[in-house]
Amino acid sequence: MKKTILTGLRPTGNLHLGHLFGAGTNYLKLQDDYEFFLEIADVQALTDNFNNPDKVRHNVYEITMDLLAIGIDPKKVHIFLQSKIPQIAELTVYYSNLVTVSRLFRNPTVKAEVAQKKELFGNDGESITYGFLGYPVSQAADITAFSGQLVPVGDDQLPLLEQCREIVRKFNNIYGDTLIEPEAVLSNVTRLKGLDGNEKMGKSLGNAIFLVDNEEEISKKVMGAITDPSKIKKDDPANPDICMVYYYHKLVTDNDALNTVCSECKAGKRGCVACKKELINNLVKFLEPIKDRRKKYEENPSLVKEILDDGTSYAKEKAAHTIDKVKHAMKIDY
Repeated sequence: MKKTILTGLRPTGNLHLGHLFGAGTNYLKLQDDYEFFLEIADVQALTDNFNNPDKVRHNVYEITMDLLAIGIDPKKVHIFLQSKIPQIAELTVYYSNLVTVSRLFRNPTVKAEVAQKKELFGNDGESITYGFLGYPVSQAADITAFSGQLVPVGDDQLPLLEQCREIVRKFNNIYGDTLIEPEAVLSNVTRLKGLDGNEKMGKSLGNAIFLVDNEEEISKKVMGAITDPSKIKKDDPANPDICMVYYYHKLVTDNDALNTVCSECKAGKRGCVACKKELINNLVKFLEPIKDRRKKYEENPSLVKEILDDGTSYAKEKAAHTIDKVKHAMKIDY
């Protein structure tokens, strides 16, 4: 029996290079060896996009096409919609009795995200919604609904997984051994920095290269990338290790050309504009096969819907089995 993996993505925008190198490449390795459930977490996306449902709905299909374009195989991975699995919502209600409000407020990931969303929740967080505060409980329901044994996460998501593990332990302690306590599968890829040098590449930060970006969009973003501030003139030597252009060259430029970029930069034989133009060309070439695969789905939206429907149907069957066990353990299987 293959072990079960569960992971999810919020449909709030297209995938960018950070998603590809930080998670996507890991998914491609895992899809051959595990029963893989990949959730499009539209309900969770509404916790901080409740006033913009059209955005979430549109991006459900956009992010699904992105996943298929990078090589996710729907014959190996069950891609499903969170909102169409009612058992997740039911589990969330049951689990909410096992978690205190103070524990949710102490969750480092929740605290960090509240701080980032000042425009939505206010500077003091007084406007934080019940749904947003409780989304770690919903995530626990996501994972346990499919008996997820392994969860691919970045280190910033570990507090959310630990909260899930706490819920599982508490449930099993009260109601008997029913749920599986999941383990983390940490990606060995460091989180990608933004073009502006920010430690995080984000959809809302304007510092990301998206997989759907055309050459004009890529060019505009790369030409604004941060370089070594000590390099004033074209022929000044510079330090490539603090240059975001070189940082991105390391992702998409072959080793021989990369060595040339590095040595010429240090020797003052390479101008930043020329270096950026070379990176633009390399990024366009790198993304070309992804865009080509994506066209198949852009031209056949019914195929995307069929893939989501099939994945959701299978996921619902799995979740129905879990909810039966949970309700039996809780003595509410009337």
